[in-house]
Amino acid sequence: MKRRRVWLATATAAVVPVLSLAACSSSTSPASTQPATASQVFTYDTTAPVMVDGWDPATEYSDGIIAMSEMYETLTHYDSATNTVQPLLATSWTSSDNGKTWTFHLRHGVYFHTGRLMTAQAAKAAILRTIKLNGGAAYVWAAVKTIDTPDDYTLVFHLSYPSDLPLEASADYSAYIYDTQAVKGDGEAGGGKALTSWLNAAHDAGTGPYTALTWNKNQEFEVILKEFPKYWGGWPGTHFSKVVFRVVPQDTTAAQLLRSGQVTFVEQIAPSLWSSFKTDSGISLVSSPSWQNLLAQLNVKALSLPVRQAILYAIDYNGIITALRGAGVLSSGIVPPGMFGHFNDLPAYSYDKAKAAALLESAGYGPGGKALNLSLTYTQGDSNEQVVATIIKSDLAAVNVNLSTQALAWPTQWAKGKASNPAQRQDIFLEYWWPDYADPYSWFSNLLETESPPYYNLSYYSNPSMDRMINQVEPLLATDRSAAAQLYKNMQVTVMQQAPLVSLYNNNYQYAMLSGISGFKVDPAYPNVVYVYNLKP
Repeated sequence: MKRRRVWLATATAAVVPVLSLAACSSSTSPASTQPATASQVFTYDTTAPVMVDGWDPATEYSDGIIAMSEMYETLTHYDSATNTVQPLLATSWTSSDNGKTWTFHLRHGVYFHTGRLMTAQAAKAAILRTIKLNGGAAYVWAAVKTIDTPDDYTLVFHLSYPSDLPLEASADYSAYIYDTQAVKGDGEAGGGKALTSWLNAAHDAGTGPYTALTWNKNQEFEVILKEFPKYWGGWPGTHFSKVVFRVVPQDTTAAQLLRSGQVTFVEQIAPSLWSSFKTDSGISLVSSPSWQNLLAQLNVKALSLPVRQAILYAIDYNGIITALRGAGVLSSGIVPPGMFGHFNDLPAYSYDKAKAAALLESAGYGPGGKALNLSLTYTQGDSNEQVVATIIKSDLAAVNVNLSTQALAWPTQWAKGKASNPAQRQDIFLEYWWPDYADPYSWFSNLLETESPPYYNLSYYSNPSMDRMINQVEPLLATDRSAAAQLYKNMQVTVMQQAPLVSLYNNNYQYAMLSGISGFKVDPAYPNVVYVYNLKP
């Protein structure tokens, strides 16, 4: 689910049979009978198979964002460089004075990959289906009461409370516009069970520049997308004509592929390998702050407050940053720098072995008491998480805490965290988190709001006061942003005091690519997404 994706982008040699497609330019059209050159195919190499909750754009809420963002589009798009919401499928929008009515004007001449023209009625059907299914990040539409379509290119949203709908409509999950009538005769005006089954067989019904070609589950060349010839943006100049998701489990193999020229783009491999490219004149490096952080969620059902606080004081955060060699920076609160709701002056845990020991001893453990045995899980194949787990294990050993660390495949780790039997759960759960749109709401609503049974709240934390603050913040964002900011600050202070979780560090993106690729931009609002259409081979 919400974990850092580790992938590479490669220019795969044309001799690979599965990568056969001519590049599109202003004077050519797609021709699957013509072989692609190495520079015309863009391949993401992952350390593990792409993990998705399914291929349904309404409900997918995991690593599928990497492929989904090439196939699907939203009404709006957030530009973190300017901190503004930009047009995408909607060209303009206005709101009523009370923020409860929003009118969006849609782009003309947009086709779904099914061949159907996108209209206001089609967009409305997609949004209503997403709301009805109530999966993924469907809460981005929670304020929507009704939708009117006065003409084929106008959407009028009537909200039950004030909400910043253009911002929420730019979300990287569950805000996609898609063709609910992709499967003929499917339920009420489309969107029934047959559509769900069709989508989850790796078909797509989006409006984006690329469309699904094949899905070879758990194979090396796992997901392959091809260009959509009727894309509304057109295909002027030279573009990558095919996008391939390729599984390369080892960071060292990825580095070798890049050095040999078989790989054109590498994302977030081990910091030592990334640094080794600095002397390569043919390779360009990019380091950029992100809106991702690595969280340690502490089991509040199993660990008392003094024990949780002791654990957080026992961790050498500066030691983690040093070991990551530029891949992370220290946190202040759980909202990353650059996001609304971040504050540099928040109280924070820092390495204090004496304070950790005193807190443990007050609970009957620590250097002067009995040993405390704890368990920690992290995601298998993530070298940075492995480094962090090793450091935490060593730090806790210094205060007589025996920490068992276990690397698990993400589905296994997540299932263990959600186990119905509390005895089967872990004491510390490591995972990455990033926002669903350019606001920190998802850190609080998903990780800290009371859940039963647990889904993302794998601290099993429940605090009525926190629940009330979470429910107050969204309307404030549309009516009084200064009050919303203060509420986010208050919630982060509460998190520090009650210690259900901590941000171990904020992630820095570390990209390596062959020199010559142009058009690449980092946008932390869409974590680890590379918009291939914007790149030039």
